Amino acid sequence: MNNFKVIYQILKRLETYLDCEEFDVETISPFRLGITRERWEQILIMMQDNGYIKGLVVTKNLGDMKRHISEPICPEITIKGLEYLEENKFMRKAANMLKGAVDVVK
Repeated sequence: MNNFKVIYQILKRLETYLDCEEFDVETISPFRLGITRERWEQILIMMQDNGYIKGLVVTKNLGDMKRHISEPICPEITIKGLEYLEENKFMRKAANMLKGAVDVVK
């Protein structure tokens, strides 16, 4: 699966949970997203590093090659994450309109 689709799906799910008291991390599990646990973990860490989410506790032990997420896993969407969703919604609409225009021209 495309990494950016995974990021979008994670952010979208976190956005819907703004109305809820607790977040069920299983809704964004690697199994649900169709990716490996390792990829899932690294994507979440990158999302936090870039300010799209917050709330993860990231660790790296001496023997680890990569950083890992410690339990409990409780990500929250940030303003930057909400902006990402909004920008991608507009980009998708624009792409669909351009595709429709190209189809009409053909």
